[in-house]
Amino acid sequence: MNILINNTSILTMNGENEVLKNASIAIENDRIKYIGEILEDFKADKAIDGSKKVVMPGIINAHTHMAMSLFRNYADDLPLWEWLSEKIWPIEDKLIGEDVYWGSMLSLIESIKSGVTCFSDMYFFMDDTAKAALELGIRARLAWGMVGENAEDNTRFDLTRRFYNDWQGKGDGRITVMAGPHAPYTCSPEYLKRVSEFAKEMKIGIHIHLSESKKETDENYEKFGKSPIKLAYDQGIFDVPTAAAHCVHLSDEDIDILAKKGVSVIYNPGSNLKLGNGFTRVKELMEKGVNIALGTDGASSNNNVNMFEEINLAAIVNKGVNKEPTCIPAMTALEMATKNGAKALGLDKEIGSLEVGKKADLIIIDLNKPHFYPIHDVVAAMVYSAQAADVETVIINGKIIMENYKIQNIDLEKVYENVEKSIARLLE
Repeated sequence: MNILINNTSILTMNGENEVLKNASIAIENDRIKYIGEILEDFKADKAIDGSKKVVMPGIINAHTHMAMSLFRNYADDLPLWEWLSEKIWPIEDKLIGEDVYWGSMLSLIESIKSGVTCFSDMYFFMDDTAKAALELGIRARLAWGMVGENAEDNTRFDLTRRFYNDWQGKGDGRITVMAGPHAPYTCSPEYLKRVSEFAKEMKIGIHIHLSESKKETDENYEKFGKSPIKLAYDQGIFDVPTAAAHCVHLSDEDIDILAKKGVSVIYNPGSNLKLGNGFTRVKELMEKGVNIALGTDGASSNNNVNMFEEINLAAIVNKGVNKEPTCIPAMTALEMATKNGAKALGLDKEIGSLEVGKKADLIIIDLNKPHFYPIHDVVAAMVYSAQAADVETVIINGKIIMENYKIQNIDLEKVYENVEKSIARLLE
């Protein structure tokens, strides 16, 4: 399908001419054909009036656990380790694939309605998350969670290999696979070493949790005499492209390692704040040239997967922590949620900015709302004023997934009903 969006404001995120006024954008099949001036011979199957709207790249949620929406509002106001060991892990042990499918459907619908066009997930029963992503038309970077003390145990390696063979490139290339070692506190050093070798063999990237809490970091020093970052480095994890979630408790040496190895840090301000884990050293990471993307984490530790909330938090929290109102400008926060997210997932040649030839993953924001007026600065409006509910239209891979706030061919009541059934069984 050829789509033409006319007479709109375009936030390109391409580093040049980033805000185009009264412009147009043309989509041919799954790619952006023109931006700005549209040649007369372009024939549109569908035209969209973009007046009083902003077109921008789709938002990228670079770290989440979609199925954990099942545990939304289930275990709140608890420290991370009590939350994990006493509440989350016991109920997760009861999960079956069907639960993960419906939990993923719920979060993915919420994600699409809030402008997310691509997400990176690590969890269990990932075939069911992949199935939900395939059906909804969203782009996904998926990792089957790998945990283990015994590096000779092939279970999760065989699962990941099979998952890769079944899903890599499915959905017209929308679904791709990573290796997902959970964290140094659930994987032995020997196991992490094998994961790094496995990822090299499979030619895939790694998605891992690192240095999320002070307790985790302190215990790593006590047990191994080094930080989780240094441990991962020593085991070769960073020898392949790595997206490291959280990275809250970092030493100067840790930051230097991340910069040296080109590791992308996935910043989760909402989850980190809610669990009381502290503040990622965003300013220092940026000064060293570390790529920083944004994630929501799961809806059990955040209670939503609203990336506009994370964009806002990324901009304002660091101003307060550093007592410096200029440290994370609005454009920088938007970059974290778009082009930086694409880079973290190894997809920056295809998505993350609006450029001719790139995949047509974009969203349309309705500016005709009281909280946007007067619109002095489009970039500032997207960071400090925009709400998830302002996303009117979502296009992924050149296909209209949501139009006029309505996702195509989705029975929400059926999703709600099956989520309730899963929860009733899990809580028995």
